[in-house]
Amino acid sequence: MSDSVTPTALLTRARLAFHQHLILHEVLSVARDGIASNADKSQKTSRDIALHMATSLGAHIEVQKLAGQRSGANFERIVADFLSETFPHFLSLRPGNWTLANVGSSRKNEHLSRFEPYRHLSLLSDAVEADPALQAILGNSYSISPDVVVLRSPESDETINAGTYLVDEDSGRYSVIRQANQTHDIVHAVISCKWTLRSDRAQNARAEALSILRNRKGRAPHIVVVTGEPTPSRLASLALGTGDLDMVYHFALPELIDAVEACGNDEAQAMLAALVEGQRLRDISDLPLDLSV
Repeated sequence: MSDSVTPTALLTRARLAFHQHLILHEVLSVARDGIASNADKSQKTSRDIALHMATSLGAHIEVQKLAGQRSGANFERIVADFLSETFPHFLSLRPGNWTLANVGSSRKNEHLSRFEPYRHLSLLSDAVEADPALQAILGNSYSISPDVVVLRSPESDETINAGTYLVDEDSGRYSVIRQANQTHDIVHAVISCKWTLRSDRAQNARAEALSILRNRKGRAPHIVVVTGEPTPSRLASLALGTGDLDMVYHFALPELIDAVEACGNDEAQAMLAALVEGQRLRDISDLPLDLSV
């Protein structure tokens, strides 16, 4: 009998590294007073769940947690790194030439206008800038400032025709996936990263999703949120319902489920179960697979 150990899957290794990077860069930490960095210190349920999760993931005790803006930027970058290390490997499910970019740090409203199906927004932005009256009418309803984007490059005719002669000069002359028609990358997914869901962050995420849907000229991209929020009621404020977001992904869903059960709050347990069983909340490790659909 062989003593060899079954190798750990890439996705499992990447998830472990994802959590280690959150701890290393102090996004996930525990203060000396026992409050985890993603907890709302004014709510006992939030404090208890967050501390249980942080402890199970091996978070360090820090003198003080990172400032909110820095913590959010680090979270965006680490989510982007996780997807860069996983999604492109699922070519068996979703062939293509993929690029992942953390664009949140730039905060340029016109960023998506570089890509299909949002290139028309650059013309709108120029028109608004040139006409203050137009700006008063439209406001920023056309502005889209994503955190992380997944992009697909258009394919050459050589690639498209590799197996069977599928396209020529007489047909398929307007599709954006064909490099002969246009050379700009295509937005496959827009990912919003919210380390916590305090104040109006849930509503902001929904508004961003609706803007992405309304301003496109073509197929809608995947629109998802990744969060580290520990409280089921706040997760529900974002995840419940349909029509705007594909899905909400938690940075550590199995650990969250264990923490909620350990804290013994029946209402929180019922709400979390409803989100998971109702297909509105999944784990970060599900995201690369779901992006392959």
